[in-house]
Amino acid sequence: MHTTTIHPAGRSAAQWTRDVISLFKLRIGVLIMITALVGMAVSPGPAPSLVQVLVLALSVLIASASAGAFNQYVEHESDRLMARTRKRAFATGALPHHPAWLALMAVLLAGAVASAWLVLNAAAALYVFLGAFFYGVVYTLWLKRRTALNIVIGGLAGSFAVLAGAAAIDPTLGPLPVLLALVLFLWTPPHFWSLAIANKADYAQAGVPMLPVVVGTERAARIVLGSTVALFVASLLPLGFGAGPVYAVGALVGGLHFVHKSWLLVAQPSRATAMGSFFASLIQLSLLLVAACIDAFMR
Repeated sequence: MHTTTIHPAGRSAAQWTRDVISLFKLRIGVLIMITALVGMAVSPGPAPSLVQVLVLALSVLIASASAGAFNQYVEHESDRLMARTRKRAFATGALPHHPAWLALMAVLLAGAVASAWLVLNAAAALYVFLGAFFYGVVYTLWLKRRTALNIVIGGLAGSFAVLAGAAAIDPTLGPLPVLLALVLFLWTPPHFWSLAIANKADYAQAGVPMLPVVVGTERAARIVLGSTVALFVASLLPLGFGAGPVYAVGALVGGLHFVHKSWLLVAQPSRATAMGSFFASLIQLSLLLVAACIDAFMR
């Protein structure tokens, strides 16, 4: 007869495993990992080996996972105040808020950085570290509760992933990966501010000074539109540095869609239009990354 192992807290081993995995924000981590691989793909130079590709992917994913877990560890009390986060494992007590988790996070990050250093190079390892550091320390510890511009600087985490991938091929960095890193930097604010508008009440209750809490929904929506237009313009810059027609189509279609949805957010600020803008940001980035990869392989 099949039996299920129950942990002391009354939860099954499967549920405990799901709780542990949820700490690492793997959906975000996979997206950041993909940006690193795109950075590698668009960089001219010798083709990387399969081992180098795997080490880049895993080191960025694991470093991102350690930063995501650290974010949940630090934010466990404020997470209880927000509907979007109150079911996280540290917030509910499903996992004990114990310093041993910090040791695990440190080991994961150290292993990721060391692997990148040994298999790739020091520059790639540095960018892997900086990506996790900016999200875990600069954003979570220093900026999140101090300024409405918190996510602007926190957005550098994604930019460093692109640079890590590019540096794995050529540490001097060419113009294409640098411009894609700029695009990632400009993408994060309108992406996250759209979500923050939709969840304004949650952030206000938790005392987090996200942009719509500080300046109001209407002004925040206008800032989202302005930053989306800046993102769209920046996404076209690679066309002047070797990006081809496939990239152009991806940048135009995804960018114009995001601008349109952010325009609708300004016209009628609401949770529905804010979530429309948020999902448009994901579509825009996905199209851009896929187009950049296809374009690179066709050259």
